[in-house]
Amino acid sequence: MMAMAGVKTWGVLVISHGSRNPEWVLTVDESICKLNIPSGMPLDSSFLEAVEGREIQDGIDALEQKGVTDLIVVPLFISSGSTHMEEIQYALGLIEESAIETDIGRMRLRARVHFCAPINDDPLIAEICLEKIRPLSVHPEREILLMIGHGSDESGFGDRWQEMLGAMTEQVRQMGGFALAATATLHPDEIAERVAQLEQAYPEYAIVVSPFFLSEGYFTKKVIPQRLSEATRVRYNGAALLPHDNITRWMEQQISRFL
Repeated sequence: MMAMAGVKTWGVLVISHGSRNPEWVLTVDESICKLNIPSGMPLDSSFLEAVEGREIQDGIDALEQKGVTDLIVVPLFISSGSTHMEEIQYALGLIEESAIETDIGRMRLRARVHFCAPINDDPLIAEICLEKIRPLSVHPEREILLMIGHGSDESGFGDRWQEMLGAMTEQVRQMGGFALAATATLHPDEIAERVAQLEQAYPEYAIVVSPFFLSEGYFTKKVIPQRLSEATRVRYNGAALLPHDNITRWMEQQISRFL
């Protein structure tokens, strides 16, 4: 199907990280399948790695074969500080050079790309964070909210991660009425030290931990619990953002800004 000259044919490509765990992929796909977009608008979902036959180029090719001239790309990632955001923008030709080393080459691409921002500190996502930790909170006025993110060791990217994580944590703290808020990342590895500092400085407070990760997996089930193993007043349930309808609503908001 060829678009008429001068007429835009919109399509949507959602790009997420990918995993060899089929449950992870299914959880992402279920959120995308719920998208409420204009009838007939082509939609595809691609992964950065680890999902055979569903790489970024596969998604682009499928949409362009349907006549898409204008491609709304939704990066389903947590932070603008993610190095993967740099890789994706380079691959799509949105930046001339990547600030980091990447083995992802340029994509074959005819459609114009309209690139959305990642999740960052969006209020819809803050609602999810609070909902997921509600069962852990008994007296929020005597609790510290600790949000843990992936972070980055790369110069510049780590600063963006810290700024975003701080903004999200304060937003959730206010919504939930927590006494205090703090953050920690896996890169650099701050978790055990931060928890020890909080327990020493505030012995009368419990620490409610919110993992700011898209989906449950290795980091939420193994790495973070290991880092928290020496803590004595920590409450943690490992609940990540997905599954939740607000993820779908967030994607819809990103898409609607271009339509």
